[in-house]
Amino acid sequence: MKEEIDQQRIQRMYQMLLEMAGGNFTNRIQRSEKDDELEALVVLINMVAEEMKESVFHTGLINPHYTYSNLVQTTFILDDHFIVRSYNSTVPTVLGFMPNNLYGIPFRNLLTKESVAVWNSIAAALLDDTNYNSTTPLFYISQDQLLVPCLCTISRLMHSTNILISSVITVITEPIKTVVSAENTTLPIGATSYSDVQLIQQVYDYILGNLNSPLPSTKELSRIFGSNDYKLKSGFKHLFKTSIYQFYTNERMKRAQLLIQQTRIPLKTVAHMGGFSTYPNFSKSFKKHFGYTPKDIVRV
Repeated sequence: MKEEIDQQRIQRMYQMLLEMAGGNFTNRIQRSEKDDELEALVVLINMVAEEMKESVFHTGLINPHYTYSNLVQTTFILDDHFIVRSYNSTVPTVLGFMPNNLYGIPFRNLLTKESVAVWNSIAAALLDDTNYNSTTPLFYISQDQLLVPCLCTISRLMHSTNILISSVITVITEPIKTVVSAENTTLPIGATSYSDVQLIQQVYDYILGNLNSPLPSTKELSRIFGSNDYKLKSGFKHLFKTSIYQFYTNERMKRAQLLIQQTRIPLKTVAHMGGFSTYPNFSKSFKKHFGYTPKDIVRV
């Protein structure tokens, strides 16, 4: 039974990585109540997705494989027992269900355990107040068991007992057929060509993939990526609004903080995973960065 559950968790991580490889950094993997190596991987994958979503898609940086349709609306209509009675055509696409498979199910079945607790409070308020209206963040669960965050507006329809739940979600649409070139791409200041942007993004990916190792010097990074020291430093600064070293330090500390907060991995192991040879060195750097020590964090 345990092996079957672990296989399901691995499958969800695999699906999430496929989504990220395709350029979709919106979804998240639902956390379990376990404290093991697989759960640590879930934390790291969710963290990387969040960082990629916030950092990669700056003005002028275009994903060559996909285009994004922003502000795609999803709408549910529930009856007074909170059963799904209707929805717009984008809902099955966003959540990965067949069009007819959502009709007649309790709305709570589409939510994560944490969001169900929030929804229960909302449902109670809806029963008490016929004019109820609120905007609340909820997490849907897709057919592939990935989390889809959204900001939902919840209210009763006028002259009806039905309930309207509307949200806006970013989704990926069809692949772009043509190749994006430097001639039709607006590049960030400091990047002289689209190939420069690609090079800097490769450095970004390299750093995220090697947070457990000491950061090479910019000269060494230049040698690795066949560039020059100045181009890497200035290009990275313009594209990601921070220096290479500061980015590496911030990401390493943030990952360590997340592992300490959300898992029970021993602190010495977290230090080793962060590329520190000893725990005292890690603790000193951690306190310098956050203002408190790893041992000061209340763990889950």
